[in-house]
Amino acid sequence: MNQLEIPLTLIPTASQGRIPNDEDCRGWWNTYAMLEHIKVHSSLVADVATTLAEFAVRKGLGNPDGLGQDDFVQSVRAAGLLHDLGKTYSIEHGGNHSQIGAAWVMDLIRNPRIAQGVMHHVYWPGALDLEKHFLPLAIIYADKRVKHDAIVGMEERFADLFDRYGHTDRSREWITRAFNQGRELEQLFSTILGENIHEYPFDRRGLVR
Repeated sequence: MNQLEIPLTLIPTASQGRIPNDEDCRGWWNTYAMLEHIKVHSSLVADVATTLAEFAVRKGLGNPDGLGQDDFVQSVRAAGLLHDLGKTYSIEHGGNHSQIGAAWVMDLIRNPRIAQGVMHHVYWPGALDLEKHFLPLAIIYADKRVKHDAIVGMEERFADLFDRYGHTDRSREWITRAFNQGRELEQLFSTILGENIHEYPFDRRGLVR
């Protein structure tokens, strides 16, 4: 199944599960033999998503389960660290890395919200509602801002995706749809969080390339 064809996964009522810390997540990287460059990418995605979550805490939004502030931020961060957990396996054996990773995460922590963030980290098939779906939408956007081992603008990230994967009309259409959703999310985050997310220095060193 293509990433953009994965149907929306629903969250059971009053079902939270465990929120893993960074050490847990990095331990599972090793358990599932994650390649080193995917570890670097996952760390950067988690950093971008964490910043978005910290902004959300200040605004008092995006926490539908009513978690404590630290738990809310860590749940978003954990989803970022784990979003590509199934990537190495899919490279070596085939399969959809989002679905594989989400199944592993659900088995490890029984947290449907974090597993949903892993499942839908490429494209969100529902309404772009930051209050109800902040975690998966933050992971989607963060992933679109990290090219390999660098935080970049969306244009640079998607130029790379077109070069590597845009070999057919269908694949180019899918990449374009994902880019358009990412751009819409960027505008939405900027408006609701009160920050220019496009220019925000997530890498703490200066404006993105």
